[in-house]
Amino acid sequence: MPNPLKDDGLLILTRGYDAGAEIWKRVRAGARAAPMRVLGDDAIFVRGKEGVRLFYDDQSVRRHGAMPSFIQESLFGHGSVHTLDAAEHRHRKETFLGLAYDDAQVTRLEPFLEQEWRRELDDWQAGGERTAYDAAVGAIGRAMQAWAGLPGTADARTRWARRQAQIVDGFGSPYSPEYLLTMLNRAWSDRHARELIEAVRAGTLEATAGTALHAWAWHRDPDGELLDARLAGIELQNSFRPAIAVARFVAFAAKELHEHPDWRARIAAEAAERGRLTGGPLATAFAHELRRTVPFVPMLPAEAIRDIELDGQRVDAGGKVFLDVLGTDLDDASWSTASTFDPERFVGVDDFESIEAFVPQGGGRPNSGHRCPGEKVTLSTLTSAIAALSDPRVTLSGEGLEVSRRRMPTKPASGGRVRSAAAERPATRGKCPFH
Repeated sequence: MPNPLKDDGLLILTRGYDAGAEIWKRVRAGARAAPMRVLGDDAIFVRGKEGVRLFYDDQSVRRHGAMPSFIQESLFGHGSVHTLDAAEHRHRKETFLGLAYDDAQVTRLEPFLEQEWRRELDDWQAGGERTAYDAAVGAIGRAMQAWAGLPGTADARTRWARRQAQIVDGFGSPYSPEYLLTMLNRAWSDRHARELIEAVRAGTLEATAGTALHAWAWHRDPDGELLDARLAGIELQNSFRPAIAVARFVAFAAKELHEHPDWRARIAAEAAERGRLTGGPLATAFAHELRRTVPFVPMLPAEAIRDIELDGQRVDAGGKVFLDVLGTDLDDASWSTASTFDPERFVGVDDFESIEAFVPQGGGRPNSGHRCPGEKVTLSTLTSAIAALSDPRVTLSGEGLEVSRRRMPTKPASGGRVRSAAAERPATRGKCPFH
Protein backbone atom coordinates (compact mmCIF):
# COMPACT_ATOMS: atom_id res chain seq x y z
CA MET A 1 0.00 0.00 0.00
CA PRO A 2 1.18 3.58 -0.58
CA ASN A 3 2.59 5.42 2.41
CA PRO A 4 -0.28 7.57 3.80
CA LEU A 5 2.23 10.32 4.51
CA LYS A 6 3.09 10.50 0.81
CA ASP A 7 0.74 11.76 -1.85
CA ASP A 8 0.82 10.60 -5.45
CA GLY A 9 -0.27 14.05 -6.60
CA LEU A 10 3.24 15.21 -5.79
CA LEU A 11 4.70 12.14 -7.52
CA ILE A 12 2.77 12.96 -10.71
CA LEU A 13 3.82 16.60 -10.51
CA THR A 14 7.51 15.79 -10.08
CA ARG A 15 7.88 12.63 -12.18
CA GLY A 16 5.41 13.34 -14.99
CA TYR A 17 5.34 10.54 -17.54
CA ASP A 18 7.47 8.29 -15.29
CA ALA A 19 5.09 8.47 -12.32
CA GLY A 20 3.14 5.44 -13.50
CA ALA A 21 6.20 3.20 -13.52
CA GLU A 22 6.82 4.11 -9.87
CA ILE A 23 3.24 3.28 -8.91
CA TRP A 24 3.40 -0.15 -10.56
CA LYS A 25 6.37 -1.08 -8.35
CA ARG A 26 3.86 -1.43 -5.47
CA VAL A 27 2.27 -4.56 -6.94
CA ARG A 28 3.28 -7.77 -8.68
CA ALA A 29 4.51 -7.69 -12.26
CA GLY A 30 1.66 -7.63 -14.75
CA ALA A 31 -0.96 -6.46 -12.25
CA ARG A 32 -3.96 -4.64 -13.70
CA ALA A 33 -4.52 -2.35 -10.70
CA ALA A 34 -2.36 -0.63 -8.09
CA PRO A 35 -3.16 1.43 -4.97
CA MET A 36 -2.79 5.19 -4.96
CA ARG A 37 -3.41 8.11 -2.62
CA VAL A 38 -4.21 11.44 -4.26
CA LEU A 39 -4.89 14.66 -2.34
CA GLY A 40 -5.45 12.59 0.78
CA ASP A 41 -8.00 10.24 -0.78
CA ASP A 42 -7.66 6.57 -1.67
CA ALA A 43 -7.57 5.74 -5.38
CA ILE A 44 -6.64 2.94 -7.74
CA PHE A 45 -4.46 3.02 -10.83
CA VAL A 46 -5.60 0.73 -13.67
CA ARG A 47 -4.21 -0.36 -17.03
CA GLY A 48 -4.66 -2.75 -19.92
CA LYS A 49 -7.93 -3.95 -21.43
CA GLU A 50 -9.36 -4.64 -18.00
CA GLY A 51 -8.56 -1.14 -16.81
CA VAL A 52 -10.00 0.46 -19.95
CA ARG A 53 -13.28 -1.45 -19.60
CA LEU A 54 -13.62 -0.33 -15.99
CA PHE A 55 -12.65 3.28 -16.63
CA TYR A 56 -15.18 3.71 -19.43
CA ASP A 57 -18.03 1.90 -17.66
CA ASP A 58 -20.59 4.66 -16.95
CA GLN A 59 -22.18 2.43 -14.32
CA SER A 60 -18.94 2.38 -12.35
CA VAL A 61 -17.20 5.73 -12.84
CA ARG A 62 -17.92 9.29 -13.91
CA ARG A 63 -15.61 11.95 -15.24
CA HIS A 64 -17.64 14.99 -14.18
CA GLY A 65 -15.71 16.76 -11.43
CA ALA A 66 -12.72 14.41 -11.62
CA MET A 67 -10.46 16.59 -13.76
CA PRO A 68 -8.40 19.06 -11.67
CA SER A 69 -10.00 22.47 -12.02
CA PHE A 70 -6.80 24.17 -13.18
CA ILE A 71 -6.72 21.79 -16.18
CA GLN A 72 -10.44 21.86 -16.88
CA GLU A 73 -10.72 25.65 -16.83
CA SER A 74 -7.61 26.36 -18.89
CA LEU A 75 -7.57 23.55 -21.45
CA PHE A 76 -11.21 22.62 -22.07
CA GLY A 77 -13.16 25.56 -20.70
CA HIS A 78 -15.83 25.86 -18.01
CA GLY A 79 -18.90 23.74 -18.75
CA SER A 80 -17.48 21.98 -21.81
CA VAL A 81 -18.49 18.51 -23.00
CA HIS A 82 -15.52 17.04 -21.10
CA THR A 83 -17.31 17.72 -17.80
CA LEU A 84 -20.53 15.92 -18.76
CA ASP A 85 -21.72 12.35 -18.32
CA ALA A 86 -24.54 10.06 -19.44
CA ALA A 87 -27.37 11.50 -21.59
CA GLU A 88 -26.22 15.11 -21.40
CA HIS A 89 -22.75 14.09 -22.55
CA ARG A 90 -24.12 11.99 -25.42
CA HIS A 91 -26.39 14.80 -26.59
CA ARG A 92 -23.66 17.39 -26.90
CA LYS A 93 -21.16 14.89 -28.20
CA GLU A 94 -23.49 14.18 -31.14
CA THR A 95 -22.54 17.58 -32.55
CA PHE A 96 -18.84 16.77 -32.23
CA LEU A 97 -19.42 13.41 -33.92
CA GLY A 98 -21.20 15.08 -36.80
CA LEU A 99 -18.36 17.55 -37.22
CA ALA A 100 -15.22 15.50 -36.70
CA TYR A 101 -16.11 11.82 -36.92
CA ASP A 102 -17.95 11.99 -40.23
CA ASP A 103 -15.78 10.81 -43.12
CA ALA A 104 -17.14 13.54 -45.39
CA GLN A 105 -15.95 16.18 -42.92
CA VAL A 106 -12.46 14.67 -42.85
CA THR A 107 -12.45 14.64 -46.66
CA ARG A 108 -13.48 18.31 -46.62
CA LEU A 109 -10.50 19.09 -44.36
CA GLU A 110 -7.86 17.41 -46.53
CA PRO A 111 -7.49 20.11 -49.23
CA PHE A 112 -6.89 22.74 -46.54
CA LEU A 113 -4.15 20.59 -44.99
CA GLU A 114 -2.60 19.89 -48.38
CA GLN A 115 -2.48 23.60 -49.19
CA GLU A 116 -1.00 24.64 -45.87
CA TRP A 117 1.70 21.95 -45.73
CA ARG A 118 2.71 22.73 -49.35
CA ARG A 119 3.06 26.31 -48.18
CA GLU A 120 5.37 25.24 -45.34
CA LEU A 121 7.44 23.07 -47.71
CA ASP A 122 7.83 26.04 -50.06
CA ASP A 123 8.95 28.19 -47.14
CA TRP A 124 11.58 25.65 -46.08
CA GLN A 125 12.78 25.47 -49.67
CA ALA A 126 13.17 29.25 -49.66
CA GLY A 127 15.40 29.11 -46.58
CA GLY A 128 12.79 29.21 -43.82
CA GLU A 129 13.85 27.70 -40.52
CA ARG A 130 10.58 27.17 -38.65
CA THR A 131 10.69 24.03 -36.55
CA ALA A 132 8.37 21.14 -37.27
CA TYR A 133 6.34 22.18 -34.22
CA ASP A 134 6.01 25.84 -35.20
CA ALA A 135 5.21 24.96 -38.80
CA ALA A 136 2.53 22.53 -37.60
CA VAL A 137 0.90 25.11 -35.32
CA GLY A 138 0.54 27.45 -38.30
CA ALA A 139 -0.36 24.90 -40.97
CA ILE A 140 -2.83 22.91 -38.90
CA GLY A 141 -4.22 26.03 -37.23
CA ARG A 142 -4.96 27.78 -40.53
CA ALA A 143 -6.39 24.62 -42.07
CA MET A 144 -8.66 23.89 -39.10
CA GLN A 145 -9.99 27.43 -38.88
CA ALA A 146 -10.79 27.43 -42.59
CA TRP A 147 -12.49 24.04 -42.18
CA ALA A 148 -14.43 25.36 -39.16
CA GLY A 149 -15.73 28.25 -41.26
CA LEU A 150 -14.03 30.96 -39.25
CA PRO A 151 -13.32 34.35 -40.86
CA GLY A 152 -9.84 35.90 -40.99
CA THR A 153 -6.70 36.32 -43.03
CA ALA A 154 -3.92 33.73 -43.01
CA ASP A 155 -1.92 35.91 -40.60
CA ALA A 156 -4.88 36.33 -38.26
CA ARG A 157 -5.50 32.59 -38.28
CA THR A 158 -1.84 31.94 -37.52
CA ARG A 159 -1.96 34.32 -34.57
CA TRP A 160 -5.03 32.65 -33.09
CA ALA A 161 -3.48 29.22 -33.69
CA ARG A 162 -0.44 30.31 -31.68
CA ARG A 163 -2.68 31.44 -28.83
CA GLN A 164 -4.44 28.08 -28.90
CA ALA A 165 -1.11 26.24 -28.98
CA GLN A 166 0.08 28.19 -25.94
CA ILE A 167 -3.09 27.21 -24.05
CA VAL A 168 -2.15 23.58 -24.68
CA ASP A 169 1.48 24.24 -23.80
CA GLY A 170 0.82 25.87 -20.44
CA PHE A 171 -2.21 24.10 -18.98
CA GLY A 172 -0.11 21.56 -17.07
CA SER A 173 2.13 24.10 -15.31
CA PRO A 174 -0.04 25.90 -12.72
CA TYR A 175 3.09 26.81 -10.76
CA SER A 176 4.73 28.76 -13.61
CA PRO A 177 4.30 32.07 -15.47
CA GLU A 178 3.25 30.00 -18.50
CA TYR A 179 -0.03 29.22 -16.76
CA LEU A 180 -0.81 32.92 -16.34
CA LEU A 181 -0.24 33.40 -20.07
CA THR A 182 -2.46 30.38 -20.72
CA MET A 183 -5.32 31.95 -18.76
CA LEU A 184 -4.86 35.28 -20.58
CA ASN A 185 -4.98 33.50 -23.94
CA ARG A 186 -7.97 31.51 -22.71
CA ALA A 187 -9.82 34.71 -21.81
CA TRP A 188 -8.99 36.34 -25.16
CA SER A 189 -10.01 33.23 -27.11
CA ASP A 190 -13.27 32.79 -25.18
CA ARG A 191 -14.22 36.41 -25.82
CA HIS A 192 -13.36 36.20 -29.52
CA ALA A 193 -15.23 32.90 -30.01
CA ARG A 194 -18.27 34.25 -28.14
CA GLU A 195 -18.32 37.32 -30.40
CA LEU A 196 -18.27 35.07 -33.48
CA ILE A 197 -21.23 33.08 -32.15
CA GLU A 198 -23.13 36.27 -31.33
CA ALA A 199 -22.40 37.70 -34.79
CA VAL A 200 -23.80 34.58 -36.48
CA ARG A 201 -26.94 34.69 -34.35
CA ALA A 202 -27.35 38.42 -35.04
CA GLY A 203 -27.02 37.84 -38.78
CA THR A 204 -23.93 40.03 -39.20
CA LEU A 205 -21.66 37.03 -39.94
CA GLU A 206 -22.59 34.26 -42.32
CA ALA A 207 -21.88 30.70 -41.21
CA THR A 208 -21.94 27.94 -43.81
CA ALA A 209 -24.03 24.89 -42.94
CA GLY A 210 -21.87 21.92 -42.08
CA THR A 211 -19.11 23.99 -40.45
CA ALA A 212 -18.26 24.08 -36.76
CA LEU A 213 -19.18 27.76 -36.60
CA HIS A 214 -22.68 27.05 -37.89
CA ALA A 215 -23.12 23.93 -35.75
CA TRP A 216 -22.27 25.61 -32.44
CA ALA A 217 -24.04 28.87 -33.20
CA TRP A 218 -27.30 26.91 -33.54
CA HIS A 219 -26.68 23.97 -31.17
CA ARG A 220 -29.51 23.40 -28.70
CA ASP A 221 -29.37 21.66 -25.32
CA PRO A 222 -31.62 18.69 -24.44
CA ASP A 223 -34.37 21.16 -23.45
CA GLY A 224 -34.30 22.81 -26.87
CA GLU A 225 -32.58 25.99 -25.70
CA LEU A 226 -29.64 27.54 -27.57
CA LEU A 227 -26.38 27.16 -25.71
CA ASP A 228 -25.18 30.26 -23.92
CA ALA A 229 -22.98 32.14 -26.43
CA ARG A 230 -19.95 31.85 -24.15
CA LEU A 231 -20.34 28.07 -23.85
CA ALA A 232 -21.03 27.71 -27.59
CA GLY A 233 -17.79 29.60 -28.23
CA ILE A 234 -15.93 27.24 -25.90
CA GLU A 235 -17.21 24.20 -27.79
CA LEU A 236 -16.35 25.93 -31.07
CA GLN A 237 -12.75 26.10 -29.88
CA ASN A 238 -12.92 22.48 -28.71
CA SER A 239 -13.76 21.62 -32.32
CA PHE A 240 -10.42 22.85 -33.68
CA ARG A 241 -7.92 23.39 -30.85
CA PRO A 242 -7.26 19.64 -30.25
CA ALA A 243 -6.03 19.41 -33.85
CA ILE A 244 -3.60 22.27 -33.18
CA ALA A 245 -2.35 20.24 -30.21
CA VAL A 246 -1.30 17.61 -32.78
CA ALA A 247 1.68 19.92 -33.40
CA ARG A 248 3.29 18.21 -30.40
CA PHE A 249 2.98 14.86 -32.16
CA VAL A 250 4.47 16.49 -35.27
CA ALA A 251 7.57 17.44 -33.25
CA PHE A 252 7.83 13.79 -32.17
CA ALA A 253 7.32 12.77 -35.80
CA ALA A 254 10.41 14.80 -36.75
CA LYS A 255 12.35 12.92 -34.07
CA GLU A 256 11.16 9.45 -35.08
CA LEU A 257 11.55 10.09 -38.81
CA HIS A 258 15.12 11.24 -38.17
CA GLU A 259 15.78 8.07 -36.19
CA HIS A 260 14.01 5.80 -38.71
CA PRO A 261 15.23 6.96 -42.15
CA ASP A 262 13.93 3.76 -43.77
CA TRP A 263 10.39 4.69 -42.81
CA ARG A 264 10.96 8.26 -43.94
CA ALA A 265 12.01 7.01 -47.38
CA ARG A 266 9.01 4.66 -47.62
CA ILE A 267 6.56 7.42 -46.70
CA ALA A 268 8.19 9.85 -49.15
CA ALA A 269 7.82 7.28 -51.94
CA GLU A 270 4.20 6.68 -50.97
CA ALA A 271 3.36 10.40 -51.04
CA ALA A 272 5.09 10.83 -54.41
CA GLU A 273 3.21 7.88 -55.91
CA ARG A 274 -0.16 9.08 -54.55
CA GLY A 275 0.52 12.70 -55.52
CA ARG A 276 -0.72 14.06 -52.20
CA LEU A 277 0.28 14.35 -48.57
CA THR A 278 -2.93 13.22 -46.89
CA GLY A 279 -4.18 9.74 -46.13
CA GLY A 280 -1.20 7.57 -47.02
CA PRO A 281 -1.49 4.07 -45.45
CA LEU A 282 2.19 3.99 -44.40
CA ALA A 283 1.99 7.51 -42.97
CA THR A 284 -1.15 6.44 -41.11
CA ALA A 285 0.59 3.40 -39.61
CA PHE A 286 3.47 5.67 -38.56
CA ALA A 287 0.99 8.10 -36.99
CA HIS A 288 -0.70 5.33 -35.00
CA GLU A 289 2.61 4.08 -33.63
CA LEU A 290 3.62 7.62 -32.78
CA ARG A 291 0.42 8.16 -30.80
CA ARG A 292 0.86 4.80 -29.07
CA THR A 293 4.37 5.53 -27.85
CA VAL A 294 4.11 9.26 -27.03
CA PRO A 295 0.58 9.91 -25.68
CA PHE A 296 -0.48 13.45 -24.89
CA VAL A 297 -1.02 12.82 -21.17
CA PRO A 298 0.25 9.94 -19.00
CA MET A 299 -3.06 9.28 -17.20
CA LEU A 300 -6.70 10.30 -16.94
CA PRO A 301 -8.87 10.69 -13.78
CA ALA A 302 -12.41 9.63 -12.96
CA GLU A 303 -14.51 9.16 -9.82
CA ALA A 304 -15.97 5.85 -8.62
CA ILE A 305 -19.76 5.98 -8.30
CA ARG A 306 -19.90 2.55 -6.65
CA ASP A 307 -17.48 0.38 -4.72
CA ILE A 308 -14.97 -1.00 -7.22
CA GLU A 309 -12.53 -3.89 -7.13
CA LEU A 310 -10.06 -4.88 -9.83
CA ASP A 311 -7.25 -7.42 -9.57
CA GLY A 312 -7.27 -7.35 -5.77
CA GLN A 313 -7.35 -3.56 -5.41
CA ARG A 314 -10.41 -1.79 -4.09
CA VAL A 315 -11.73 1.76 -3.95
CA ASP A 316 -14.99 2.83 -2.35
CA ALA A 317 -17.63 4.98 -4.03
CA GLY A 318 -16.38 8.56 -4.12
CA GLY A 319 -12.74 7.51 -4.53
CA LYS A 320 -10.68 8.19 -7.64
CA VAL A 321 -9.84 5.88 -10.52
CA PHE A 322 -6.89 6.73 -12.75
CA LEU A 323 -6.38 5.13 -16.14
CA ASP A 324 -2.70 4.65 -16.97
CA VAL A 325 -2.81 5.82 -20.59
CA LEU A 326 0.92 5.45 -21.20
CA GLY A 327 1.10 2.13 -19.36
CA THR A 328 -1.83 0.77 -21.37
CA ASP A 329 -0.42 1.85 -24.72
CA LEU A 330 2.91 0.27 -23.73
CA ASP A 331 1.49 -2.74 -21.89
CA ASP A 332 3.62 -5.86 -22.39
CA ALA A 333 0.53 -8.04 -21.93
CA SER A 334 -1.26 -6.27 -24.78
CA TRP A 335 1.47 -5.51 -27.31
CA SER A 336 4.28 -7.54 -28.85
CA THR A 337 7.64 -5.82 -28.20
CA ALA A 338 5.65 -3.02 -26.58
CA SER A 339 8.59 -0.68 -25.95
CA THR A 340 9.85 -0.86 -29.56
CA PHE A 341 8.83 1.82 -32.05
CA ASP A 342 7.50 -0.28 -34.91
CA PRO A 343 4.83 1.21 -37.24
CA GLU A 344 4.66 -2.11 -39.05
CA ARG A 345 2.30 -3.34 -36.32
CA PHE A 346 -0.38 -0.97 -37.67
CA VAL A 347 0.07 -1.62 -41.40
CA GLY A 348 -3.23 -2.89 -42.76
CA VAL A 349 -5.11 -2.14 -39.52
CA ASP A 350 -8.30 -0.27 -40.41
CA ASP A 351 -10.39 -0.61 -37.26
CA PHE A 352 -7.93 0.77 -34.71
CA GLU A 353 -10.81 1.58 -32.35
CA SER A 354 -11.35 -2.14 -31.78
CA ILE A 355 -7.91 -2.44 -30.14
CA GLU A 356 -8.93 -2.08 -26.49
CA ALA A 357 -5.42 -1.35 -25.25
CA PHE A 358 -4.90 1.48 -27.76
CA VAL A 359 -6.07 4.58 -25.89
CA PRO A 360 -4.04 7.63 -26.97
CA GLN A 361 -7.31 9.61 -27.18
CA GLY A 362 -9.51 7.60 -24.87
CA GLY A 363 -11.06 4.17 -25.01
CA GLY A 364 -14.20 2.52 -26.27
CA ARG A 365 -16.13 3.83 -29.27
CA PRO A 366 -16.61 7.56 -29.96
CA ASN A 367 -20.36 7.24 -30.51
CA SER A 368 -21.07 5.25 -27.35
CA GLY A 369 -18.34 6.23 -24.88
CA HIS A 370 -15.82 8.91 -24.06
CA ARG A 371 -13.32 8.22 -26.84
CA CYS A 372 -12.40 11.45 -28.60
CA PRO A 373 -14.52 11.91 -31.75
CA GLY A 374 -11.67 13.88 -33.31
CA GLU A 375 -9.32 10.94 -33.83
CA LYS A 376 -9.98 10.87 -37.58
CA VAL A 377 -9.14 14.58 -37.77
CA THR A 378 -6.02 13.92 -35.67
CA LEU A 379 -4.93 11.23 -38.12
CA SER A 380 -5.56 13.44 -41.14
CA THR A 381 -3.53 16.33 -39.68
CA LEU A 382 -0.75 14.07 -38.45
CA THR A 383 -0.38 11.94 -41.59
CA SER A 384 -0.16 15.04 -43.79
CA ALA A 385 2.56 16.43 -41.52
CA ILE A 386 4.48 13.14 -41.53
CA ALA A 387 4.37 13.05 -45.34
CA ALA A 388 5.56 16.67 -45.52
CA LEU A 389 8.47 15.98 -43.15
CA SER A 390 9.40 12.93 -45.24
CA ASP A 391 9.80 15.05 -48.37
CA PRO A 392 13.41 14.54 -49.60
CA ARG A 393 13.72 18.26 -50.31
CA VAL A 394 14.01 18.89 -46.56
CA THR A 395 16.31 17.48 -43.92
CA LEU A 396 15.61 16.82 -40.24
CA SER A 397 18.22 17.72 -37.66
CA GLY A 398 19.28 15.30 -34.95
CA GLU A 399 19.99 18.18 -32.56
CA GLY A 400 17.64 19.17 -29.76
CA LEU A 401 15.55 16.00 -29.81
CA GLU A 402 15.85 15.27 -26.09
CA VAL A 403 12.49 14.98 -24.31
CA SER A 404 11.62 16.04 -20.76
CA ARG A 405 9.70 13.23 -19.06
CA ARG A 406 8.66 15.53 -16.23
CA ARG A 407 6.93 18.26 -18.20
CA MET A 408 3.30 17.69 -19.23
CA PRO A 409 2.54 17.92 -22.08
CA THR A 410 6.00 17.36 -23.49
CA LYS A 411 7.76 17.40 -26.85
CA PRO A 412 11.35 17.30 -28.19
CA ALA A 413 13.18 20.33 -26.83
CA SER A 414 13.90 21.96 -30.20
CA GLY A 415 10.49 21.24 -31.68
CA GLY A 416 12.29 19.37 -34.49
CA ARG A 417 14.58 21.48 -36.68
CA VAL A 418 13.88 21.39 -40.42
CA ARG A 419 15.94 22.87 -43.26
CA SER A 420 16.09 22.76 -47.01
CA ALA A 421 18.07 19.75 -48.20
CA ALA A 422 19.75 22.00 -50.74
CA ALA A 423 21.23 24.06 -47.92
CA GLU A 424 22.90 20.93 -46.56
CA ARG A 425 24.84 20.22 -49.76
CA PRO A 426 28.31 21.78 -50.00
CA ALA A 427 28.70 24.32 -52.79
CA THR A 428 30.38 22.96 -55.91
CA ARG A 429 33.36 25.05 -57.00
CA GLY A 430 34.96 25.06 -60.41
CA LYS A 431 38.40 23.45 -60.51
CA CYS A 432 41.45 24.44 -62.50
CA PRO A 433 41.73 22.01 -65.48
CA PHE A 434 45.49 21.64 -64.81
CA HIS A 435 45.08 20.45 -61.22
